[in-house]
Amino acid sequence: MLEELKTLIAVVECKNFTKAGENLKLSQPSVSTHIKNLENRFGVTLIDRSIKQKTIYITESGYILYNRSKEILNLLDKVDHEMKDVSDSVIGHVKVGASFTIGEHILPKFLTNFTKSYPDIDIEIFIQNTSQVSSHIKNLNYDVGLVEGTTSSSHFIQKYFLMDKMILAMPYDRNLSSENFSFDSLQNKIWVARENGSGTREYLNMFLNSNEIVPKNIIILGSNYAVKEAVKNGLGITIISNLVTKSDVKNKTLSTIELDENFNRHLSYIIPKNTTLSKSVDVFLSELCNYCSKFNN
Repeated sequence: MLEELKTLIAVVECKNFTKAGENLKLSQPSVSTHIKNLENRFGVTLIDRSIKQKTIYITESGYILYNRSKEILNLLDKVDHEMKDVSDSVIGHVKVGASFTIGEHILPKFLTNFTKSYPDIDIEIFIQNTSQVSSHIKNLNYDVGLVEGTTSSSHFIQKYFLMDKMILAMPYDRNLSSENFSFDSLQNKIWVARENGSGTREYLNMFLNSNEIVPKNIIILGSNYAVKEAVKNGLGITIISNLVTKSDVKNKTLSTIELDENFNRHLSYIIPKNTTLSKSVDVFLSELCNYCSKFNN
């Protein structure tokens, strides 16, 4: 019936069966058949035909059905757009494994913005060290892993999304500066560190080895926040992400020394190989990369 209503609209607007057929790419007999079917369906005459004068007249019933047909087609067009909007909306569930630096210092603000834009995507976050996150991605337990440094594996794809700088952090000292500081002063000190398997711990080990520093003791804590708070309270010194210490340096509760470019690292996302990303995962990664791009500028 939809095609027949379209034919009626064309005939009324063209006032001619032949022109209506040309516009619709229908033969004149097909146009006549469509109109006849409508007249039979509603039991009324829609169009009077004058064979001698080769003209047509639209009846009152014809105009009523014409106007209703226009409303029906406009409504269907609106429904098409609404259905497209629904199909274009993103609905799903994303399981994310995140290292502590990312999980504690990037994701909270990012997720506040993300969930406002995509309220129908459920996000589940698991905060663990880089080694644990990588293991879960390998075993397909998470959709996405957000990790520190380079984590090579034939089981997943890794792509960088943010540059991070590792710094030396110690209790606040107003007189401390890069000019009057020497790495020799770090010998036989207490260090506060993350556990083995943490990306942050790898850089602390690298710093100690490259500078031939022998610690008095290494105290291990299970999160970057705990490490930072321990250092603030005078327990020891550490190597930690600049992202973790920004507010404390500003508030003068920590002192930091910048390190050379060997202590720059990439934060990256890892996804399982040979899998097709769901639309919700694809949107999550795209929005995360866009959000983090401002940190690199």
